[in-house]
Amino acid sequence: MAILKVDFLTLFPAMLDGFLTESMLGRAQKNGILELRAHNIRDWAEGKHKITDDRPFGGGPGMLMKPEPVFAAIEELQSSECTRIYMCPDGEKRSPQIALELAKLKHLIILSGHYEGIDERIRECVIDREISIGDYVLTNGTLPAAVLVDTVARYVPGVLGEENSLSADSFNNNLLSFPQYTRPAEFRGMKVPEVLMSGNHGEIERWRRERQVERTNKRRPYILKQS
Repeated sequence: MAILKVDFLTLFPAMLDGFLTESMLGRAQKNGILELRAHNIRDWAEGKHKITDDRPFGGGPGMLMKPEPVFAAIEELQSSECTRIYMCPDGEKRSPQIALELAKLKHLIILSGHYEGIDERIRECVIDREISIGDYVLTNGTLPAAVLVDTVARYVPGVLGEENSLSADSFNNNLLSFPQYTRPAEFRGMKVPEVLMSGNHGEIERWRRERQVERTNKRRPYILKQS
């Protein structure tokens, strides 16, 4: 049985085809660690034309996702252990802390919006948490859902080849990642810092920490102020 099961609800499931089967997530599914499924919301729409959107009451531009197919889809897929998430620009901003929290759960249902948004009754009744990947708007929420799951999956035991690689990720301990180098030791006149080839692990850790602070202060100074 998979450690984490994720059901994606979207109008564009084909956008997730390669994402779900390649690289880290593909291997994790083959190894039985993750179970990732993409569903087309239209499969729960009624009528000949499978309509999933309509104009907003009160007027305004664009269309809204109708409540009927979304309610039906979530009610069919949900379990007693699931958390129902809606990806939207005005949700709580994705962070390593949120990813770690979600990685400890057993079942996620992630709704990807489209059009001008979704009927508010969906948010009020069948959504537990709203998450944003940043202060910008995309054509639909499928890519943000993929970004969220990729972030979460890294914290699920067994998904990464080396569990300790998480400790070097940006934003862990409120710091950006340190510079890294591989072979050759010299390329086009550019040399790898000697400390990294010294074998002195204490000096290497000290150098990396200093570079993290330096990079964070230059690129994300507000992170240091928060810590």
